[in-house]
Amino acid sequence: MEEDLVERLTRLPCGRRLLAAAAGHDGVHLVGGAVRDLLLGREPRELDVVVEGDVAPIARRLGAGATIHERFGTATVEAGGCRFDLASARAESYARPGALPDIRPAGIDEDLRRRDVTVNALALDLRGGALRVVEHAREDLAAGRLRVLHDASFGDDPTRLWRIARYAARLGFELEERTAALAAAAVATDALATVSGVRIGNELRLALAEPDPMAALEAAAGLGLAPWLTVDRELAGAALGLLPPGEGRADLVVLAASLTLPAGDADMLLAELGFSAAERAVVRACARAPELAAAMIDDAPRPSALARLLRGLPVEAVALAGAQGAGGPSRRWLEDLRHVALAISGDDLLAAGVPRGPEIGLRLAAALDLRLDGELAGGRDAELAAALQAPPAAGRPGAGTS
Repeated sequence: MEEDLVERLTRLPCGRRLLAAAAGHDGVHLVGGAVRDLLLGREPRELDVVVEGDVAPIARRLGAGATIHERFGTATVEAGGCRFDLASARAESYARPGALPDIRPAGIDEDLRRRDVTVNALALDLRGGALRVVEHAREDLAAGRLRVLHDASFGDDPTRLWRIARYAARLGFELEERTAALAAAAVATDALATVSGVRIGNELRLALAEPDPMAALEAAAGLGLAPWLTVDRELAGAALGLLPPGEGRADLVVLAASLTLPAGDADMLLAELGFSAAERAVVRACARAPELAAAMIDDAPRPSALARLLRGLPVEAVALAGAQGAGGPSRRWLEDLRHVALAISGDDLLAAGVPRGPEIGLRLAAALDLRLDGELAGGRDAELAAALQAPPAAGRPGAGTS
């Protein structure tokens, strides 16, 4: 299984680029999940590289767009549609539970011993093809098992709890018995309280970016990491099915569909986890999905009424409301009605003698209502006539040309 790992790497365009950059250099290793995935016959999701020495020469050979952080001994390269993360080999220690690690230069064997689980503590020498692994790595990989490297693992870095949840979901692996006990003990003693909310938020974002984010959240909830989450696959899946292609944030839809806290509490939690004001605004809007769904069904029989209800709301909130029983109106708004606009503008009404002020918007809103409801035939001339004929109090503030 191991002897052809370099050959497998050459079949990947990014792998060939990496091998070419490493040619003639000793101490350059592909590490972690990339090696694991090659051993499992899968295509790696990322290519992480550890260099015993200076990362800069390899980074520059990988591409002109290399970003090198000499102080930290790391580099990131994006070139030819590939991304490479490089780091100098290091060992680490923790001054206290949950602290960021103190690091020092080391060899590849010590570097592997700082990893999270055995099946990620793997290194492929890109020059000689030799494979280095920690104890239990091969047997755990064959058994589909996640095992931490030492008993203090979750105490040193409690975010590893989130990482093993992601690995379990992505790989379909089970936690080794001792590791499961250590994870339960870490949760019971509130180990995650020793790290910042932003670090936990970063792990939550990574879970939401998994190929199956709902499985990752289920695994996290199963470990007791997020008592404020309950995954509803049917609800989230239906909402994602309504989300317009290329629009909106699928991750925020899944998150909003899974949060069990009241809207205000959820907003405070997400702020602590480092979510931006814009992201939290989307989730707050999604919290209104049940009432929006009821209104779409009961109070918005006409397209113009639907437009007044939904105009200005994030597409994520409309999709989630559609998943809660208002699929037809939600789809109609997202696919059709929200794109309906008038050919005329306020300038046309000013030119026709309508005084500047709120009346302009009210008349445009009245004309747009007619257009949405299919009661306005013709183009600009018909729209202008309808707007001029509309009573000054017609329409509703906030409507308009959409």
